[in-house]
Amino acid sequence: MMSLLILYRHISIINEGLGQKMPTTHDKSAPILIRILLLVSLFISITAQADTNVTGKVVKVADGDTLTLRIKSKQLKIRLAEIDTPEKAQAYGILARKALVDKVMGEIITVRITTTDRYGRSIGHIFFNDRDINREMVKEGHAWVYRQYLRDQSLLLIEKQARLAKRGLWALPLKQRQAPWEWRKNKRTNRSTTTTNTNKGCDSSKRYCKHMASCTEARFYLQQCGRTRMDGDKDGVPCESTLCRK
Repeated sequence: MMSLLILYRHISIINEGLGQKMPTTHDKSAPILIRILLLVSLFISITAQADTNVTGKVVKVADGDTLTLRIKSKQLKIRLAEIDTPEKAQAYGILARKALVDKVMGEIITVRITTTDRYGRSIGHIFFNDRDINREMVKEGHAWVYRQYLRDQSLLLIEKQARLAKRGLWALPLKQRQAPWEWRKNKRTNRSTTTTNTNKGCDSSKRYCKHMASCTEARFYLQQCGRTRMDGDKDGVPCESTLCRK
């Protein structure tokens, strides 16, 4: 039922942009069965709404592949289809966001919506001044092609050309280039490992050098418990200015 309500909200925002009025499910005088049927019909109609164009103003850019569109009085979160940019905590993540900001922030754009993801975001291609911004992000080296959700195979060639020309993120050293989906997977794995480490003698309250009694303890917490903040220069030696001085 919750997913149907999310879909109802999603379609109502799109229809407002199209100047269409949606039936309401909040009329308490309507029989429950009718209200349920309304929701079911809306669920079915999402297929018909696929590839619908909506126009609005970009009011927020979260990262290189996610923005918020204002359509009249409502806002719609858009995830750029078929591409994946580095997360903000990754190398080039901030620059990828800046690239999208420079292209569309504050502008009136058109979005061709193709589907909705599990987070309720509209997935689509964005266009500004007859430019395909999704494609531009790949061409200029700001984004990877998102293989898992790829429909337009020609994007792979564009990505290859950007890589060979060392544009954008492709100019980074090889060890700093990691596909965002792999980075997110590793982060989830590390988070799970950190949780597991509580069974290895890791005290969750000990996170910084000031909590350690010795260099040996600091090394244990760095290597076994993932307390990477104690290793500021990432050389594998924790607390070098205090406990583990060379």
